[in-house]
Amino acid sequence: MPSTAAQGFTARESWRIFGIMAEFVEGTERLKPIRPAVSIFGSARTKPDHPYYEKTERIARQLSDAGFSVISGGGPGIMEAANRGAFEAGARSIGLNITLPHEQAPNPYMCPELAFRFHYFALRKMHFLLHAKGLVAFPGGYGTLDELFEVLTLIQTGKMQRIPVVLVGRDFWSRAVDFDLLLDEGYVSPSDLDLFTCVDKAEEIMGALERFYVDRATDGAPS
Repeated sequence: MPSTAAQGFTARESWRIFGIMAEFVEGTERLKPIRPAVSIFGSARTKPDHPYYEKTERIARQLSDAGFSVISGGGPGIMEAANRGAFEAGARSIGLNITLPHEQAPNPYMCPELAFRFHYFALRKMHFLLHAKGLVAFPGGYGTLDELFEVLTLIQTGKMQRIPVVLVGRDFWSRAVDFDLLLDEGYVSPSDLDLFTCVDKAEEIMGALERFYVDRATDGAPS
């Protein structure tokens, strides 16, 4: 028989389901009104004077002008640049913040009614994708890699509808992940390397997103 302490711990753990349900319901209801969005990932440590910060701002403005909402993690760095670009373009700027010991203070460029603070990573990541018509990943650390590979895995395994995934910074991504090695070792298939596109310029990002949907329409695939 489990000890009384163990039984108490199990009971407390089971109550977490209500916290998970609350984050799911709140996020789903509050995000209902947003138009199709693009999620932008990247490092919280990127400074405002870094070229990637300026590039993120620019692509966020371009996405806003094209009719997209912009979703970021709601923190500093690339997340701030994404929200800032959308905010300055007068578009919906959504931030899915999370409670962490450091690096995740909310930035001031989110729409107040679309600024979230999650406790559970799984719920946060789910809401990144529910409304996303595309994903743009700038260079980042463990968090960026975690979010990127979760999306690629979900698409690879058919657990979510395919969306365009654009990696910004060819030099960074070629060094951060040796995709060719994965292919050579037989850990991925050639078609798995077609699940994303690597680019350098802001204009290439928009081009990759637009090209994906043009090709899908030509092929008759659902958008």
